[in-house]
Amino acid sequence: MTFQLDELPLLSRSTVEREEGLRVDAARQVELWRDGRVLGVDKYGRTPIRSGGTELVYQDTTGDEPPADVVLLGEEKGVGYWATLVSSPEQEPAIDWRSWQEIGKADGEHWLDLRAAGSFLDATSAGLFTTAVALLTWHRRARFCANCGTAVDRVKAGWATQCPGCGREEYPRTDPAVICLVHDRDGADGSQVLLARQPIWPKGRYSVLAGFVEAGESLEACVAREICEEVGVDVADIRYLGSQPWPFPRSLMLGFAASADVTQPTRLADGEIEEAHWVSRDVLREAIAAEADGREFWLGLPGPTSIARQMLESWATVR
Repeated sequence: MTFQLDELPLLSRSTVEREEGLRVDAARQVELWRDGRVLGVDKYGRTPIRSGGTELVYQDTTGDEPPADVVLLGEEKGVGYWATLVSSPEQEPAIDWRSWQEIGKADGEHWLDLRAAGSFLDATSAGLFTTAVALLTWHRRARFCANCGTAVDRVKAGWATQCPGCGREEYPRTDPAVICLVHDRDGADGSQVLLARQPIWPKGRYSVLAGFVEAGESLEACVAREICEEVGVDVADIRYLGSQPWPFPRSLMLGFAASADVTQPTRLADGEIEEAHWVSRDVLREAIAAEADGREFWLGLPGPTSIARQMLESWATVR
């Protein structure tokens, strides 16, 4: 049996229409604004989410037409969804997804980012929040023309900028990154998986390997290069699994699987990888079960919002 992702990655879910024609249709934008919903996102990439809910907290639109500082996220059933940068309480201690599990049924609202809230949101909310963070982060980082340095104007409902000085038009940038589950060559998908830990991660937290695609490089070549560079292992049988936007700040994670010989010695990239281990499928299943039960276990896993977690859970179900 060859494993695939069991479901769509959580931040890849979306239900709203992202029709390009809407972005240049000023009359339709006015219609969508009048009865629309606005998602406020702060500079930390957080939005207020009501405890106990799986949907976002929206602001009502004001005025007869959309102001220049909002972006159009899309339309669903005649309702326009927008986003804008808002001020918020000073940066509070980060709430991770485990904490949100505990406090999520309490009253009140909390400012959460995608890492904390992504796995709890419904498909509509997840798609809107992901798109809002990606677009607003791009606007914050691309305020000046890369050609002449002039401050740019937002056009196409926030999906592009145009320089009033030289006329240059620019669109949101996405950086492709590969993420690969490496398994051994015992059967179609093996019985062991290669997991590694970066020095900046909490002790005991492991994940699959990932890295950015370089200029002039194919995705498959990037998989082979990154794994060799990070842990010194040569891989084969590279195949695509799925993708997920990861707007931290502007990545697209492209998931792959590959096989390797477990007898190869590992060679860890100095400063990037602190530990790397081959882990059996049974141990991985135990780690997943321990987390679900709230038990301590030596092997910590990536959070449920990430495609890395879905790759591991999908591989763990193979019999």
